[in-house]
Amino acid sequence: MTRSVRRTRRTLRLAGAGAAAALALSACSSSSDTSGQSGSSNAPASPKLSGTVTVFAAASLKESFTSLGKEFEHRHPGTKVSFSFSGSDTLAASITGGAPADVFAAASPRTMKTVTDAGAASGAPVTFVRNQLEIATRPGNPAKVSSLKDLTKSGLKVVLCDKTVPCGAAARKALDAAGIELTPVSYEQDVKSALNKVRLDEADAAVVYKTDVKAAKGTVQGVEFPESAGAVNDYPITALKNGRNAEAAQAFIALVRSADGQKVLGEAGFLKP
Repeated sequence: MTRSVRRTRRTLRLAGAGAAAALALSACSSSSDTSGQSGSSNAPASPKLSGTVTVFAAASLKESFTSLGKEFEHRHPGTKVSFSFSGSDTLAASITGGAPADVFAAASPRTMKTVTDAGAASGAPVTFVRNQLEIATRPGNPAKVSSLKDLTKSGLKVVLCDKTVPCGAAARKALDAAGIELTPVSYEQDVKSALNKVRLDEADAAVVYKTDVKAAKGTVQGVEFPESAGAVNDYPITALKNGRNAEAAQAFIALVRSADGQKVLGEAGFLKP
């Protein structure tokens, strides 16, 4: 066999080995790509939220929760947050009466207990903020109110929340601590109604929350009093068993408790839990 023939055969063997290696490498690469694609398609995806989430919330949460509702809808296109704001006791009665709601945010543990005792809560409620009382007067404080005791001045028209409402129970606790007996011109069913009596010049003063004075944006003037420190209300929140959108309910609660949610609530005047 000539030297040139041997050289040609050797060249062909090397070329064949290189082609086989290339094919093997290509097969591995293809297998790897397919495996990666398969793993990606089988990975569990986060559920896309949709539909309406119904939130029952204490009247004092109206401004901050409305803002958080808009943020929730922005983050989750296809969802809608529907609110019902009222006195916590009224909302609790509606829930235990079977009203369909996904989330309940109360202004006191006592009103939340009405819901949990009835077995209407889904999971344990969690405190997400706290709130402190303040006296709301007309702008400029024409009645010169500077303390709880000043609310007993002759001729002064004072409004309180009803004793069954968290703001009313807290006001009663503060008045008792100060040893003050006070007969208001009216008891209101929620804190916004009490505040509006002052805004509409139907009362000289009302005991409300600091957050409500702040939300009034200058239409009333706030007066702090030391007894309020002993009558701070915790605000619990929970998902509800009668809810129709459990995933959205949990996501809304998560937003409320998140750093972004706490920032909105803090700017509204709420205290950290």
